[in-house]
Parts: sequence; C-alpha cells; structure tokens
Amino acid sequence: MSPKDLERLLTQVRQGRVTIDDAMQRLRSMPFEDLGFASLDHHRSLRQGFPEVVLCEGKTVPQVTSIATALLKKRGPFLATRATPAVARAIRRLNRRARYYEDARLVAVHDPERTPVGQVLVVTAGTADVPVAEEARVTAEVMGSRVERLYDVGVAGLHRLLGRKDRLFEARVVIVVAGMDGVLPSVVGGLVDCPVVAVPTSRGYGASFGGLAALLTMLNSCAAGVGVMNIDNGFGAGCLAHRINVAGGHSTGSNKAGGGRKTARR
Repeated sequence: MSPKDLERLLTQVRQGRVTIDDAMQRLRSMPFEDLGFASLDHHRSLRQGFPEVVLCEGKTVPQVTSIATALLKKRGPFLATRATPAVARAIRRLNRRARYYEDARLVAVHDPERTPVGQVLVVTAGTADVPVAEEARVTAEVMGSRVERLYDVGVAGLHRLLGRKDRLFEARVVIVVAGMDGVLPSVVGGLVDCPVVAVPTSRGYGASFGGLAALLTMLNSCAAGVGVMNIDNGFGAGCLAHRINVAGGHSTGSNKAGGGRKTARR
C-alpha cells in the first residue's frame, strides 16, 4: 500500500465511507505477509516510497508467481528483476499490464497515475553494456523518474560523447554503464556538476576478470561526485539515481563546462 493509498483509506474511515473493520481487513497484511517461503514487506512503500521488488534469480516459477500475486494485489507499480521468459509469461498471465523488457530481463507494471519528474540520463560505453543500462533505465522510470538514453559513446571514440555533451549538462543525475577498462564514468564525472552513478559490467576479455577491472577503475576515479555500484547492478543504479533525482530542489544552476545555465527540470 502506497502512502497515497493509506491516506485515502484513512480519509474514507474518517468520513464514515469505510468501516474500521473493512479498513483492518485491507491492512491485514501489514507490515508483512508470510507466504511460508517468503515474508513480503508490504510496509516498504510507506518507508521508502516504492514496493518490494522481486529478484527472480534463484526462485522457482511458482514461487515468483505467488510473490507477484500478493504484490500485484496492492495495485501499485511492480518490478521483477532477472526474469526469464518463462517467469515473464507467468507474471503477464497475472496482470495484462505487465511488460517484459527482454534486454533488461525485467518485468514491470507502471503506475499510470505517476507523472515522471526530473531527468536521469543513462549512458553506456558500448552496445554490449545496454542490458545493464536498460535494467537501470526501466527501474528509474517505474519508480517515477523521467529517463533519457545516450548509448555507445565510449572512450574508444570520445567524439561521440563530446558531440552530444549538452545532454549531459541537462541531467540531474547521470548513470554511466561501462565494461572493459571502465573509464567512461571518470570522463563524464569530469564534465558535469551533477552526481554520477557508475556501473561496471562484466563485459570484456579475460583480463577484465568479469567486470572486476572496470569496478576497480571506477572506485579509483579521480573525478569527484562519482558513486559506484556493484558489477552488473543496473537495478541498484536505477533506484539510487531515482532517489537522487527526486531528493533535491528544482532550482537552476550554472555549469561551467557547458558555458550556460541549467533549466529547472520536473
């Protein structure tokens, strides 16, 4: 139950349109619901502004279906990460609004009443990094952020990024996804005055060690204001970027690198 739903319910009780018994029935699964194999945190949306997210990896299709059924009853936004096509089909049978993002391996149900705010920009070094970037993009969008994409602009051809640097300057937060040497977040971090969320991917040849080389490069970034997620953690990046995006004010500010002014973004 979202804060908005709880407020609506309490207002209805106060107005006498809903009895206390009916309200208690609706709140019976708060703060959590015990499914035996899982304890669903229905209180999370009240604490953090977004419902619990289902990590499908390591769960059976029946387990995911049971969890999704309980969460979808709350009629809020819904996310299931690391979803296989079989899992996606099972969830879509539960809710026709559920959409499967194959690249991101993610199933989502958007809240149609939520208006996107701010501006998050998702940048990738290469096309091979797109699946992780798409997980970040969809996550931030479902949570309520306005998101744009700028893909395949890595340092092997830096002119691709510099030729579109105005898009960097308009963002409130930038997610940079890169494998191989993982240096792109440092480049972006040296250009912008907004927070940068760096995501190393496991893409690369042997000495990249499954993303460890990119992770270490990002952790050792000489650019200020760069935060680093775990390897391939697009979901975490999308969640953090959304929180940053909605946490600050909407005042304008200058960007010396851009030589201009940022406009207020909502």
